[in-house]
Amino acid sequence: MAVDAPIDDSLLRRNANPATLDAVQLSAWFGARKVLERCSLTMEAKKVTALIGPSGCGKSTFLRILNRMHETIPGAKIAGRVDIDGVDIYGRELSATEVRTRIGMVFQKPNPFPAMTIRQNVLAGLKLSGTTSDQKDLLVEESLTRAGLWTEVKDRLDEGGTTLSGGQQQRLCIARALAVAPQILLMDEPCSALDPISTRVVEETITDLADDITIVIVTHNMQQAQRVSDNCAFFLVETQKEPGRIVESGPTTELFEHPRDQRTLDYVTGRFG
Repeated sequence: MAVDAPIDDSLLRRNANPATLDAVQLSAWFGARKVLERCSLTMEAKKVTALIGPSGCGKSTFLRILNRMHETIPGAKIAGRVDIDGVDIYGRELSATEVRTRIGMVFQKPNPFPAMTIRQNVLAGLKLSGTTSDQKDLLVEESLTRAGLWTEVKDRLDEGGTTLSGGQQQRLCIARALAVAPQILLMDEPCSALDPISTRVVEETITDLADDITIVIVTHNMQQAQRVSDNCAFFLVETQKEPGRIVESGPTTELFEHPRDQRTLDYVTGRFG
């Protein structure tokens, strides 16, 4: 059971230097099929960047490349580079484990570990990343607090993670990602399976987290992109045989109110997609 003591901010802020992530001329393949073509994007520190576009245009693939999950798929490969504060995440300086510790991921469908309690779920990332902590109770409390879940589960920490509602499970997964103090958090449609109330809570959590963590989110919800993001990148596939490309990117307000490309205007106003 978590102790009633002041939260030590150093626990989750021990890497309190949100990083800038730069994708430079990224192309990607699944076997012989090219799915992304020369995509470049700067994801600014302490900002929320939304990746928008129709289904099948490469947004989730792009996101998974950003923490080296793409390379886990047989036959998958990339060209180009991804830099975290100027260091290539695919280079020799960083291992895949270190990359995934510094750049966390929250998936579309909540995936708490079914055999673990709520507390164990929060701490699971420590073991996977090789991180240690002698203040685990405080770490659980702060992680759940920052994920907007502590008051709802503080008396249920020994219950299974899957006993929670869908929205609570997603926030538990956010807490699990936060426990290893990432500099960047990737979120692949984190609200697509949630009801409107849970969606609002998760969106509020994203806004709060952006003060300390760089966030990149894939979303098909244009209103959500406008509510939570500072910057946007619009991905598009012109025909089914072509790879996805970034049509344009920039501040969210400009992309929605004064897009430079007619295709962007057509998409954000609902004319297609």
